[in-house]
Amino acid sequence: MGGDHAPEEIIAGAVAAVREHGVRLVLVGRAARIRRELDLHGVLGTIPIVHADEALDMGEGALASWRKPRSSIAIACHLIKQGRASALVSAGSTAGVVATSRLRLKGQQGVVRPAIAVALPTRPRPTILLDAGATADVKPEGLVQFAALGTAYAQILLGVDRPTVGLLNIGTEPGKGNKLTKRAHELLATGSHGIEFAGNVEGHDLLGGRVDVIVADGFTGNIALKTVEGTVATAFTEIRDAMTSTPAARMGALLQRRRLQDLRDRLDPDTYGGGVLLGLNGTVVIAHGASRARAVTAACDLAHRLAAGRIVERIREQVAATRTSRFGRWTHGERDGDRPAEKPADRPGERVPEVPSPAADTVPDRKEPPAAP
Repeated sequence: MGGDHAPEEIIAGAVAAVREHGVRLVLVGRAARIRRELDLHGVLGTIPIVHADEALDMGEGALASWRKPRSSIAIACHLIKQGRASALVSAGSTAGVVATSRLRLKGQQGVVRPAIAVALPTRPRPTILLDAGATADVKPEGLVQFAALGTAYAQILLGVDRPTVGLLNIGTEPGKGNKLTKRAHELLATGSHGIEFAGNVEGHDLLGGRVDVIVADGFTGNIALKTVEGTVATAFTEIRDAMTSTPAARMGALLQRRRLQDLRDRLDPDTYGGGVLLGLNGTVVIAHGASRARAVTAACDLAHRLAAGRIVERIREQVAATRTSRFGRWTHGERDGDRPAEKPADRPGERVPEVPSPAADTVPDRKEPPAAP
């Protein structure tokens, strides 16, 4: 139900994902509206529907997770917690999706803050940039964890055993940057985290393919991402104007149309499916709010590949590799300022009090209302 062109384009993309990629889907939202759209595509009754009374508006922010506890995003997260789904795909409000997913799915043990990872169109293979906007303020240790998250993601998406990681900075020298990046560089350069750190990278390296993963705080990463998107869009506008300015230019464009189409497909953000929210107990793919059917299909296929690649388990293993004495107790499950309970083996001879389990999710299974006559 989320996105500028929902639900028509979202459902069209979902149907294409089923037909073209064999993705098994559950559509969550207002059931009557979804049925009408599925009927138009001739697949009514073949794709399961889970009804949700509410939907997050595109303009809603982080508080939407509390205001609408029975939104389609919340219900979808509940399906993941129940084991009835493996991943969530949404083109809704990024702030609303991030906040609701964090509230419902919770962060993985040892992950302090989640990060949004996006693929940049570099050669010979894409470059992963994170964080693209989930966490604006982060500590140096958080950037180290982002590097771990990006490494696990690149292993699945790019098929690289040891992806190289670069730290986005204002210079390549180790001493460049602010306090955050200087300290993060020191931590990453120790080489004791299972991370193939390649040093600092600059803004002009974003599309250079110099490293497999580029790490930044969410504030810097979001600005970098949107700068790249805007630059690519402007460049294509200028190329199109130049190719249509004269009859000779149009003839040249006609002769090069296949090459130009390949370039457009490679640089089109819709090709990559959107950003992935890493660090939660579930896979969350956030498509662009203006996504059309093609982008939704790519997002569904991406979610399918990540779930099949066991991205959550990969991240758990990669984050565990960062648990060194250099970070102290922070690396052993602290999240949002909480300290983990000590295990009996940590303090022999002392009785460890039982920690009550968190309350069960109170969101009930939603039943579909009867079809409209």
